[in-house]
Amino acid sequence: MTKYMTIVLILLVFALSSLAAEPKSAVQKVPDIDTITNKANMMAYYQGMDGKAKVTMTITNKQGQKREREFIILRKDVNDGGDQKYFVYFERPADVRRMVYMVHKHTGLQKDDDRWLYLPALDLVKRIATGDKRTSFIGSDFLYEDVSGRSLAEDTHELIETTEQYFVIKNVPIKADTVEFGYYNVSIDRKNFVPMKMEYFDKQGKPYRIIESKKVEIIQGFPTVVTSEVTDLKTGGKTEMAFSDVKYDINLGDDIFTERYLRKPPREAMR
Repeated sequence: MTKYMTIVLILLVFALSSLAAEPKSAVQKVPDIDTITNKANMMAYYQGMDGKAKVTMTITNKQGQKREREFIILRKDVNDGGDQKYFVYFERPADVRRMVYMVHKHTGLQKDDDRWLYLPALDLVKRIATGDKRTSFIGSDFLYEDVSGRSLAEDTHELIETTEQYFVIKNVPIKADTVEFGYYNVSIDRKNFVPMKMEYFDKQGKPYRIIESKKVEIIQGFPTVVTSEVTDLKTGGKTEMAFSDVKYDINLGDDIFTERYLRKPPREAMR
């Protein structure tokens, strides 16, 4: 073998060994930002054309004192990836029993979501103002907007980090004066596009709120978050939601999601 051939062989071996040592995640093609955010949104809120689940909510304050809420949540898609309707019926404890929260979610910036709250003690149907959607959901650390989700059109999105496990997206509100946060980052599982962690930062860039998907199961073929938890870093409180009896594609009727059923929810929907 000539000296020239030896040099070529050494260079070839070095090149092949360098390629083999490169991590798979580094050579995999990263989807564009719209693909990532749309897939994550579908995984979080649009599994099947409709759905139902029983939810046990445990609210824990800074001192470790706990309170529980139990409710049934129904969801129906008007358009896949678009408008939706939600109906939340509270079963326990006694002080919230028969209370109903309903949402007609509108994607895009042209129309705000419609939200209602039925208070049985007063026999009162209350419309929730647009500015109240980022207030506490029945005394928990979750907000009204967390239940049905925030429209993608309300924020700008930027891929700020790609790790072996996550795509990390920075989301900045388009109408900054309508929300209390400056931005929030979402860590999205690269395998199934399920959002696993949301970190909210205030106007000064300080983290103050975290939502985490603690447990994910496959239900009817859909990756489903069955345990989620929000932590308020300012108050030291946290709230966990555990989902059970999750069912998809149960053919819910449109009439369930109307004001007439706020006072008397249909039994077939609550079973």
